[in-house]
Amino acid sequence: MGSTVPDEDPYNLRSDGKPGIDGYLGSFRRGPAVFTLYRLDGFPARARKVIEYLLDVEDGAGPRECCRFTDDPEDVPEWNGRWNGDEWCGWIMQQVQVLIAEPDIH
Repeated sequence: MGSTVPDEDPYNLRSDGKPGIDGYLGSFRRGPAVFTLYRLDGFPARARKVIEYLLDVEDGAGPRECCRFTDDPEDVPEWNGRWNGDEWCGWIMQQVQVLIAEPDIH
């Protein structure tokens, strides 16, 4: 008996186990990899609220964390595992800035 949940179910899970609709800003693709950006709850830092983002990647093995970063220009993105130093990193950060500026929120 097959699943009754559609493939495009918005209630998928993020890499941190939270619902995929929480903080969803949009997705983009490169090759077989689909990247999904989430805005996390901000946290107080340096006398102002800093916004944290989570970028997941899905290439058929389930969502995994690609990187985390904030809107603070002095912070450096924290790339996860094999993504640290990957040649796609610059392109990925360009794509996330587009989604932050114009989220794909329905």
